[in-house]
Amino acid sequence: MNILRIAVKELIGMFIDDGALALFSLLLVLGVGLAVETALIGPAAGAVLLMVGCLVILAESVMRAARRKFRR
Repeated sequence: MNILRIAVKELIGMFIDDGALALFSLLLVLGVGLAVETALIGPAAGAVLLMVGCLVILAESVMRAARRKFRR
């Protein structure tokens, strides 16, 4: 039963653990969506910006998690 509890805790932690990742991703999508809707940038540029932005946000999140893990 203990293993099941640990597995459920880890599964929930995957989606809730990094609030900054979720917040920055949401802000990126909102910002790019508004820029495309108001014609500040074209759809293709918006797609590239979303891809690059998501990769940057993910890399930052991984580096932050690695720093936390190695400090312990």
